[in-house]
Amino acid sequence: MRSILIILSVFFTTIVNSQQVKVLERGANFPVENVTIYNDSNDTVLYTDKNGLADLSTFKNSDIISFNHLAYIEFEILKRELAVVDYVVYLTRKAEMLDEIVLSASKGEEKRSRIAENVEIASKEEIRKIAPQTSADLLANLPGVRVQKSQFGGGSPVLRGMEANRVLLVVDGVRMNNAIYRMGHLQNSITVSPNIIERTEVIFGPSSVVYGSDALGGVIHYYTKTPKVSNKKEVNTSLYSRFSTINNEFTTEGNIELRNKKWASFTSVSHSKFGDLKMGDNRNHGFKDWGKVFEYSNNKNNTYNSVSIVNNDPLIEKNTSFNQLDLLQKIAIPFSDKTDITFNFQYSQSSNINRFDKLTEYSDDKLKFAEWYYGPQKRLLISSQLKINPDKKWIKNGTITAAYQNIEESRVQRKFTSLERSYREENVDVLSLNGDFFVPLGKTDSRIFSYGFETTYNKVNSNAFGKKLDVYNNTIVGFTDDFTVQSRYPDGGSSYTSLASYLNYRQDISKKITLNTGARIIKTNLQATWIDDTFITLPDFDISLNNSAVTATIGFAYKPKKDWQLNSVISSGFRSPNIDDVGKIREKSGKVTVPNINLKPEYAYNFEASVLKYYSNRRFHTGINIYYTLLDNYITRDYFEIDNKSTIIYDNEEGAIIANVNKDNAYIVGSTFSYKGNINDIWKTKGSLTYTKGKAYDTNLPLSSIPPLFGNLEIGYEKDRFQMNLNFRFNAKKRFEDYNLVEGIDNIEQTPYNEVTDSYYGNPKWNTLNLNANYKFSNNLTFFVNVDNIFNEHYKEFASSISAPGRNISLSVNLNI
Repeated sequence: MRSILIILSVFFTTIVNSQQVKVLERGANFPVENVTIYNDSNDTVLYTDKNGLADLSTFKNSDIISFNHLAYIEFEILKRELAVVDYVVYLTRKAEMLDEIVLSASKGEEKRSRIAENVEIASKEEIRKIAPQTSADLLANLPGVRVQKSQFGGGSPVLRGMEANRVLLVVDGVRMNNAIYRMGHLQNSITVSPNIIERTEVIFGPSSVVYGSDALGGVIHYYTKTPKVSNKKEVNTSLYSRFSTINNEFTTEGNIELRNKKWASFTSVSHSKFGDLKMGDNRNHGFKDWGKVFEYSNNKNNTYNSVSIVNNDPLIEKNTSFNQLDLLQKIAIPFSDKTDITFNFQYSQSSNINRFDKLTEYSDDKLKFAEWYYGPQKRLLISSQLKINPDKKWIKNGTITAAYQNIEESRVQRKFTSLERSYREENVDVLSLNGDFFVPLGKTDSRIFSYGFETTYNKVNSNAFGKKLDVYNNTIVGFTDDFTVQSRYPDGGSSYTSLASYLNYRQDISKKITLNTGARIIKTNLQATWIDDTFITLPDFDISLNNSAVTATIGFAYKPKKDWQLNSVISSGFRSPNIDDVGKIREKSGKVTVPNINLKPEYAYNFEASVLKYYSNRRFHTGINIYYTLLDNYITRDYFEIDNKSTIIYDNEEGAIIANVNKDNAYIVGSTFSYKGNINDIWKTKGSLTYTKGKAYDTNLPLSSIPPLFGNLEIGYEKDRFQMNLNFRFNAKKRFEDYNLVEGIDNIEQTPYNEVTDSYYGNPKWNTLNLNANYKFSNNLTFFVNVDNIFNEHYKEFASSISAPGRNISLSVNLNI
C-alpha cells in the first residue's frame, strides 16, 4: 500500500510540475523576467519571476496563451502544445525585427509602424550599455538630440533647434515642466537618475495635441521602473555600481522588489559622487589654451579668499564636482481584474552645484566671481496612477494620474571685490490631474478613438536677500549686515494655471494606410504681483494674462509595400508665456533681462515627411526625416526700454536692458538620416546624421540653439553572453556668422578667440571614438566596461561652457539576487 502511495505522489507531483513554464532568451538561454502571460479572454494574467518561471495551472488546456514582453517578440501557443516543447518557451529580442512598441506617442501601446511621428527609444539594456553619468548624457546618445552644459551638474537637451521651455519633459505620465522653466538652457533633465529609468522615449516635433503647451520641439518621456504583482511571494534585489576615471565618479544604485498577489513594491536608492572633471588633451582644433583653467576660486560657504588660486593642472576643470541622491518608491495594487493603482514617490537632491561658466568669467583680466553656485536642487514627486478597464462602449480602458510636485532651487553669488553675498531662492508647488481614455471602434484595434484632459496649477514663491560677510583669518564667522537684493521672479508671488482637453483618432484606412489625427483646446492663466520697486519700476505691478489656443495634427503612415513605409505629418504647437518668460530679472554678460508684462503666446506650424526602407525581413532599415517648422509670434530676447531708459543698475553694475519680446515669423528646417539593423546574427550596426538650420524672416538673424551638423556611427558584436560596440561621434564646425549674438543663448564667448581677425572663431569641429562592452557571467551577474573618447580629444559641445570629458574608463557591475 505504501509503495502505491509513493507512486501516486510522484505521479501527481509530475503533473503539477508540468504546469510550470520556463521562458528563456533565444541564443543566450538566460531566463526572461517580467514576461506577461495571458489567454485570449484576458481573464488570467501572470508574470514570470526572476528565474523566468510561471505556474500555468490556472489556464485550460484549450487556451491560447500569449507571452508578451516589451523587449521581445510576442509568442503564442496552445497550452496543450507546451508539453511538446517540455514547457520551455524561447523569446526573440524585438530589436532584431525593428517593429518596436511605442508608449508615448498616444499615451498607450502602439506599434511603430502605425505612428507617423519620428520617435527614438532607449531601453533599459541600452541605458546600461552606454553607462551615462546623468540622464542628460543618456539623451546625448540618442539620434537627433544634442545637449548643452553650462556646468557639469546639468545638461540642456536640444530637439530640432529648440530647448529648455520649448521641450517638454515628462516622467511616468507627469509633466516636469513648470512655471519657471526658462528660455535658453535648462538643467532639470538630470533630476531623474538614469539608474532608475526603465525606458526613455523622445518624440520629435510639435506634440501639443497629446501633451499640450511647451512641446514645440518635442517630448522627452522618462519611464521609471514599476513593480509587478505575482501569484506567489517573491523578493528580488539588485545592486548596480560604477566607477569612472575621468572625474573619480562613484555611483551606486540598490533596489528591492517585493511581489505578492495583492500588491507589489519597488524601492530604489541611487547615489552618485562626481569629482572635478578632466578635459581632453589632444587639441586637433589648433587652439592650445582654449578651455584650460589656469586659475580658480577656492571660496566656499565658510572659507574666504580675496584672490584666485593657480591651478596646478589646467586640464582639471575646477569647481565641477557635485553629488546627487535619488529615491524611488512605487507600490502597485490590483483592486480587481479591471482596476489597479500605482503610487509613485520620487525625490532627487543634489549638493551645491557650481556655475562653471560664471566662475571662469573674467572682468578687467581677473576672475569676476568668488562664489556662484546653485543651492541644492530638490525635486519631489508624489503621484497616483489609476488604470481602469471597464470595457464599455464609451471607454474600454484608461488612465487617471494625479500628482503633486515641489521644486526648490536657489542661486548664490559673490564677487571677488566684495564681501556682499546675494541669495535668490525659488519654491514651486505644482498640482496636476490628467486622464487618458481609449475606445476601439470595432472588434479589433484598427480603429481607436482616444480622448483626455489635463489641468495643472503652479504656485511660485520667489525670495531674495543679501548678507555681508564677517571674515576672520580667511574664515567666514558670520554676517555683519543685510542688504536688499532684487528677486528673480515676482516677490509678491505668482501662479500659472492651465486647463486642456483633447481628442485623438487612429484608423487603418486600409492594410497600407494608417491615419493619425487629433485636436486639443487649451486655456492658460497667469497671475503675478511685484512689491519691491527698489531697482525697477514696472507699468503695472499686478498682472493677469489669459491665453487660449486650439492645436491640431494629421498624419499618415503609408506602407505601399511590405518593406516600405512613408510617413507625413502636419501639426501645430502652442506655448503660452510662463512666469519665467514674463517676469524674470537676471544678469548675464552685461545684459539685464527685465519683465515684459505684454508678452503673447508663440505658435509653431510643422510639416514633415519621412521614408523608411526595410531589408532582410525587417531586420535592417534605413530612413530619412525632413521637416519645416514655422514659428509665428515667436518669443526671443531683444533690447528693451523701461521709462525710456536702455540701461539699468543690477548688482551694483550698469547693464543693457533686454527682455523677452514677440517677433513676427521664423523658421527651422532640418533632416535626420538614420539606419539600424543586423548585418547577420552576430554583427549589428546603427547610425544617424542630423542637419538643422534656423533663421528669422523678419530680422534675418540666425535663431539661437541651432546645432551644427552632427551624427554617429556604431557597429556592435553580440554572441551568447558577450556584447561589444564601437561608436564614432562627430560634430561639424559652428561658424561665427551662424551664431545669434543678441540673445546670448549660444554663448559665443565660450568659443576660441581669433586675435588675427579680432573676433570669435565659432565652435570647432570634433569627433570621438568610444567603446563599450559587457559580459553576462550569469543571469544574476553582468560586468560592463566603457572607454569613451579613446583618443583624448579636447572639445566643447555647441553653446557649452564646460569642456567635454577626456579619455574616460568606466567599470560597472550589475548584481541581481
